[in-house]
Amino acid sequence: MCKMRRVARRQFLRIAIGGAVARPFVSRVAWAQAYPTRPVRIIVPFAAGAVNDTTARLIGQWLMERLGHQFIIENRPGGGSNIGIEAVVRAPADGYTLLVVGTTAAINATLFDKLNYNFIRDVAPVASIVRVPHVMQVNLEVPVTTVPEFIAYAKANPGKISMGSGGSGSPAHVIGEQFKIMTGANLVHVPYRGGAPALADLIGGQIQVAFIDMVASIEYIRAGKLRALAVTTAARSQALPDIQTIGDFVPGFEASQWVGLHAPKNTPSEIVGKLNVEINAGLADPKLRARFADLGGSVLAGSPADFGKLIADDTGKWAKVIKFSGAKPE
Repeated sequence: MCKMRRVARRQFLRIAIGGAVARPFVSRVAWAQAYPTRPVRIIVPFAAGAVNDTTARLIGQWLMERLGHQFIIENRPGGGSNIGIEAVVRAPADGYTLLVVGTTAAINATLFDKLNYNFIRDVAPVASIVRVPHVMQVNLEVPVTTVPEFIAYAKANPGKISMGSGGSGSPAHVIGEQFKIMTGANLVHVPYRGGAPALADLIGGQIQVAFIDMVASIEYIRAGKLRALAVTTAARSQALPDIQTIGDFVPGFEASQWVGLHAPKNTPSEIVGKLNVEINAGLADPKLRARFADLGGSVLAGSPADFGKLIADDTGKWAKVIKFSGAKPE
């Protein structure tokens, strides 16, 4: 009888312990299934209008339609995007504060000597969204129409050609530095406070070349106000199909700007997974794909793990360019 009681007691304890473990798991799943139950903030660490902001608004609208609650875009620029990123890093890991940022975060890891966060450690990748080519483009008065002609022109005029960007350490800057490293072109970097003023001066002739993202520059190119020499991606862009790639002339050259959705670390994996599924559904939707294509971007579907690998790979890639070029933040 005593032995039977001991066996029964052990079975009871196993069931009780199993129930105690199962209840939190069940509640997490139920919480994820109900998510969201109130508006969600998506912080964009840039001013309105750039590729990160445009991406956030397109994907925020999609998520609102799919999940039934507002996804409010909050632009929080400053500090080279670090102010907005840090706000998300410090936010509760409950899925109600998210971040849309891309290549800049991978660049900042090396560009800044000291940050109050470690992006790879402190942020959970949710979903990659879009990859956008940059365009090597020149003022109409620059007497070149191809990349080889530009390289020859730059070498014949060392230190006399100004290369504009949206700021020191911006994707346009480091892509330009990669071009300089791989071609030996001696270009003088001129940083601006954003891509728009750089494009304005490129059109006006104050600078001669820039590697600005396609979202910001495509309408100027289509209107004939700027001359596109090449795109920076490995393949041509559907938005500018007649424009060759830099890699066609500079073997091994590839660069682009990606944008994705992130959450604070320790955000429940069930919520991360739910957001990833819904975003990938959006990236498969013909209308949303067409909107990104109109901007010159290509959708970048994948798992959170895929996105994490992309972030780590790009962080390593741009670390080499920044260290070699000596680029510093403003």
